Amino acid sequence: MRIVLDRQLKSPMYMQIAGQVRRAILLGDLVEGAVLPSERRLAEELGVHRNTVIRAYEQLKDMDLIESHQGLGYRVTGPLRPDAEPAETPRGGGSVNWPNLIKDEYLDLDRGYDNIYRRFNSSGGISMAAGVPPYLYTSEEIGEMVKEALETGAMLPAYVSPYQGDQELLKQIRFHLRNKGIYAGPSQIQILSETNQALDFIITALIEPGDAVIIEEPCSPDVYRLMELAGCRIFTVPVDGDGMMTDGLEKLVTLHDPKFIYVNSSYQDPTTAVLSMERRRAILDISRRYRLPVVEDDAASGLHYEDREMPTLKSMDRENNVIYIYSFSLTFIPGMSVAFVVADEQMIQTMSKLVSVHVISVNWLTQRLIARALEDGSYHSHLDLIIQHNRSNRDIMCSWLDRIGDIGVQYVKPRGGVYIWVHLPRGVTADDVVREAAGERVSVMPGQFYYPLQNSGHEYIRLNFSYESPEWLTEGMKRLTGVIYRLFKKTPGALPQPRAILVP
Repeated sequence: MRIVLDRQLKSPMYMQIAGQVRRAILLGDLVEGAVLPSERRLAEELGVHRNTVIRAYEQLKDMDLIESHQGLGYRVTGPLRPDAEPAETPRGGGSVNWPNLIKDEYLDLDRGYDNIYRRFNSSGGISMAAGVPPYLYTSEEIGEMVKEALETGAMLPAYVSPYQGDQELLKQIRFHLRNKGIYAGPSQIQILSETNQALDFIITALIEPGDAVIIEEPCSPDVYRLMELAGCRIFTVPVDGDGMMTDGLEKLVTLHDPKFIYVNSSYQDPTTAVLSMERRRAILDISRRYRLPVVEDDAASGLHYEDREMPTLKSMDRENNVIYIYSFSLTFIPGMSVAFVVADEQMIQTMSKLVSVHVISVNWLTQRLIARALEDGSYHSHLDLIIQHNRSNRDIMCSWLDRIGDIGVQYVKPRGGVYIWVHLPRGVTADDVVREAAGERVSVMPGQFYYPLQNSGHEYIRLNFSYESPEWLTEGMKRLTGVIYRLFKKTPGALPQPRAILVP
């Protein structure tokens, strides 16, 4: 049986497979009793996911053209005869066939990234995987903030904020943006729950399946997975110590006509690179000449430990081409996340409509808490404490990594942000470290998750230093460095490597 798939057709792959098998049966090329290839074998031959073949075979079973038996696989039953008695239940009765109903792209979505978070959220341990702020607000402070927010909002209808966001928070965000050199009017800001939601709504508003986008590599899975689910064609640009490399960027733009460029401009996740001024100007120049939107993710810019904060792309933008995303997820109370977007008024109106359709209202209480903290100055005083905590934790983590520098561990000491991108010794893989560290109840992120095709990064791990207390971080690094050293010693022919600390 020969099946030829046309990937240019809009017809889903499973329907093409089912259609060609059906035709072969009806024409007699596949006779009654013929055995069809297994799901896995046919998937490998056609270069599709196994669930695609399952959906095709289920459709053929619904037509009574094939049948399946445990241990025997799929067999042709032959075309339906005119005199055949109809089945009492065309679908055979029983449970819903969920794999047949759920879209392939969701069934195919890799769960490894999510599983690391879920495992350590449910079972405890020492987390150096999640990018979250430390617990520096006291319960008394939070309780007082909630009490005041509820009292001042008592006259509001059901504590629901407008689609664009709470008016008091919008006001405070405008003041906050002026410190970043961004002067935005009330109609140019949209409040959302988190960066992922902001990016999701931007993609929904701008992208059609098949459209091209340009992103950095390595890059957070939260970013590229949203684009994959939207049917984007993703083109990646490497990152070095000065951020997204711009030498070949214009060529990519002319070849693929992308809908936008995505860039994490300050303390990039996972490398913590800061986009240089030269490259900021280069990206804005390309944006201007090709009238191309730039999506700037800037969530970590306030967490600078030695540097001054760099000017945002948005503050340098004179054509209103930059869509700016900022989040309080790294600088406020853990679990209380609010993000906002600054963009052209028409773009903000569109995003407000999406809020009205998809979420009705962004969490009102969290918006009020952040608004109050910005207004009375407590946000900035706590931010100073977070910076002190993070700087100290960063130095603790670096000191432990330095202890195993002689076996080839390399890293760049971050000047800000919350992550360290660690190059492992020769012969030690990220999967090995993640597995062995989990046995020590320590969570870290493997580097391959930060590459859309997961075809690189196996020699890297990403570590977070912002969440744990200094005591628990010290214990976690003691366990982790022990794991890395033991794995290295098991490597055939392992010899100490020259110590090399990477520099931007």
